[in-house]
This record gives sequence, C-alpha cells and structure tokens, in this order.
Amino acid sequence: MSALARDLAPLALAGVLGPAGVGKLFGRGTARQAPRTALARLLRDGGRAALVLRVLGAVELLLAAALLAPPTTPLPGAAAALLGVGFLGYLGYARAAAPGSSCGCTARQEAPLTWRAFARAAAVLAGGAAAALARQPWWTAAARHPATAACLVLAAAVALTALSADPERRWRMPLRRLRLRIAGHPLAATATATATATAAATAVAPATTPATTQAAMPPDAAGAPPPVPLTAAGARTAVPVAATVELLERSRAWQSVSRVVRSALMDHWDDGGWRILQFAGVYGGGTAARPVLVLFAVDAAASLDTVREPAVRVSVIDADSGAPVMATA
Repeated sequence: MSALARDLAPLALAGVLGPAGVGKLFGRGTARQAPRTALARLLRDGGRAALVLRVLGAVELLLAAALLAPPTTPLPGAAAALLGVGFLGYLGYARAAAPGSSCGCTARQEAPLTWRAFARAAAVLAGGAAAALARQPWWTAAARHPATAACLVLAAAVALTALSADPERRWRMPLRRLRLRIAGHPLAATATATATATAAATAVAPATTPATTQAAMPPDAAGAPPPVPLTAAGARTAVPVAATVELLERSRAWQSVSRVVRSALMDHWDDGGWRILQFAGVYGGGTAARPVLVLFAVDAAASLDTVREPAVRVSVIDADSGAPVMATA
C-alpha cells in the first residue's frame, strides 16, 4: 500500500499544482486579488505581487507536467518538495505580518489564510518527497492494482478538494442557490407588498445610527442624504453575508477603492436595513502609507438575484485617528 501510494504521488501532486498554476497564470482574478494578499505587503506593491503570482503559476504548471511524465529523475519531486517548504515559510510570514490578508495560494480565494493553507503546503511538501522516491510510472502502478489505486486517488481527491475549498463559497453558497431554484426565492411572495411598503417607508424618518455607520453612509457629492433601504416589517429579508460580499465585489463602488483594500472581510453588522462591511486597507505609498478601515454600506436584502448594480456607500477612515480619508485622491 505504501509503495503504491508513493508511486501515485506524482499524479496526486500534479492534480494540486496544475489547477493552482492555471488559476494564477490565466485567472482574471489574479490582478484583482494580488493587492490584498500578504505577498503585496512583502513586496510593497500590488503590481509586483500579481507578476510574482503569475510566474509562480507558470512554475507550478511546469512541475505538474514534469510530474506526469515518466519518473526518469527525482528532480521534479524534489523541486515540488522545495516549493512546499517555500510555501510554508511564506505562510508563516503572512500569519505573523498580515493575518487578515489572503495568501493568494490558489488565486481564487480571498478569505484570510487558515489552517487549510498550511495543510495544502504540507501536502505539497510530503507529495514532492514521495514523488522523488517513486520507482515506476504512476500509470503502471495503477494498472497493476486498479481497485486499490482508484480508492487511493479518490481519497486523495476528496481530501485535497476539502483543503482547497472555502466551505462558504465553494459548498454552502451553491447549495443555497440550488435550494432557491428548487423551492423558489423566499422573497418572491412579497413582491406585491414591496411596492406598497416602499411608499410607507419613505414617510418614516430614518433611525439614529452609530457614528461608524454614519461614516459608512456619507452624503453624495450633491449633499443629498444616502438612500434608506426598505425596513418595513416582513417586507424584505436580509440575505447571507456571503451573498452581500459577492454583490459588493461586482459593484462599481468596490472597483473604485479596491486598490486600497488589503484584507478579506473583517467585520460586518446590520443597521437600519443597511449591511456594513468592514475591510482593512493601506492608503498611500512609501513612507506616507497609513493603515485605514474601508467601510461599505450595502442594502442588507440585496443580492445578485435581485439587483445588478447596488446602491453602495463607501467610507475610508484612518485606522488610528478615525478621520475620514479621500479614497479617490
């Protein structure tokens, strides 16, 4: 069993490095995600971080191709093991220097790094060491023990998928969307009541909000107050936070200040029909750079199913003094 697992290690490791390399090298989100990774803090530039991620993606693809070839030399496995060591070192730095940042390991996830990232790096290290010791091609080993090999490959695929997936976005959100398609949208029955409730809501004075919420919903350029989301009882229901984040990241408001954001979602709360989303960021460059908090106020009931371009209010404030900062300067 151990010899078979060793000989199948190149196949499993290629299955890890290949998709990760494709995501980094060809993914549209690489340039968008790079400024919010710990790598950007290490290199002090989001553009350089994106370039390094793409180069790393090319290296991972080359290693994946070499691992799938006949094992004439242990160099691909040894190189993969060294890559795993490098990943672990980088993740240790990221955990210490920028714990709220994404690691950028897969170029698809923007959540702060967790134990899954360390487990993936350790798997790359162990897989590389095993691949360097492989005695025969993986397809030969699989042909000699097809049933056992299939079980091992399936177990490895399940484990690696679990380590590579963000449960909220990869599993829970698709299941929720499937439930909506089957059972129908829970807000569909209130569509008629919404028009009536909207007229009633416009006559109700907005509730007093905390200072942080007021900072997140400043007046627009003309001085008009921000729109107040519908809060009539029973008229609308708040959507999951992940749905709000997904909607926000596709909005123009997010695009206008995304270069300032350096973390995944750090905190959130609902107030008066608004959902306030808090991110950490860095404003300015060089010696003038300072930590800031980026606050977005989004309709708590809005999602991609109900609106394309949400009404969003943005506020960037100094993390130390709380003074407002011009994000578009």
